[in-house]
Amino acid sequence: MEGIVVCSTGRWCDVFAEGSTYKCSLKGNLRLKSLKTTNPVAVGDRVVFEPEENTLTGRVSDVLERKNVIIRRATNLSRQTHILAANVDLAVLIATPILPRTSTGFIDRFLITAEAYNIPVLIVYNKLDLFEKEMSVVEYYNDIYHIAGYETLMVSSKTGTNVEDFRKFISGKTILLAGHSGVGKSTLINALNPDLKLKTGSISEAHLKGTHTTTFARMYLMKDKTLIIDTPGIKEFGVVDFEPWELAHWFREFKQYIPHCHYANCTHLNEPGCAVRDAAEAGKIHEERYSNYLGILNNISS
Repeated sequence: MEGIVVCSTGRWCDVFAEGSTYKCSLKGNLRLKSLKTTNPVAVGDRVVFEPEENTLTGRVSDVLERKNVIIRRATNLSRQTHILAANVDLAVLIATPILPRTSTGFIDRFLITAEAYNIPVLIVYNKLDLFEKEMSVVEYYNDIYHIAGYETLMVSSKTGTNVEDFRKFISGKTILLAGHSGVGKSTLINALNPDLKLKTGSISEAHLKGTHTTTFARMYLMKDKTLIIDTPGIKEFGVVDFEPWELAHWFREFKQYIPHCHYANCTHLNEPGCAVRDAAEAGKIHEERYSNYLGILNNISS
């Protein structure tokens, strides 16, 4: 049988097929094929599995070809990689300017990874009801990411502000929800479908950080056939397998300037005749994006 993975915990996964969910183990050859990642099978994967007679159990024998994945390192220095999800139509990054604060560095690491795997991204600022006094921060973020060519949306899962706009934006798509713990991913899903009644967490007053409520990535089917993949809160987002010379290609607004650099393998750091650096100095590339680019470049070059 063929089905879609709706939850994966490592050696086991839940596979939805023909109206039922099967608890499946993985054949040993699948685990051996994916030694570079912590999870050989990811939520969103289309798989072939062998159901056991008269039970809702089985064994996954093959993973069908993926159209894309979004992958990260556990930390910037880690060698282990983890596939967040596969076969995604849209990645939704939930960000908050406060409680907890999402840095532009975190956002940019997520964006370039999605860009590298050709996954569109929507940046959603959640908790509008809490950060109305912090609108200058959101306006600053919007200035950065609108220049870079990304769509953004402000919502409040608590009051329902713009939740219907968000529903229309994602309708019929397979989407990935990602962000720090405490940004309100589960609360937003509950706002879209109250029947799910997902557990939601609180913010630590001592550290202004969220507590984990989602342990493993899990897929939920919405009433309009939208598939939402909810992921555990991400503390750090380490980028994977970028060469220094190619990193700039995943910064959208850099692309128009790269062909005009003097050197084909320009890293846009200190090479003469660098059109990207000239554009940044002229204000055509936002200084924060260029600064974050240099920080990521330094990490992957060291």
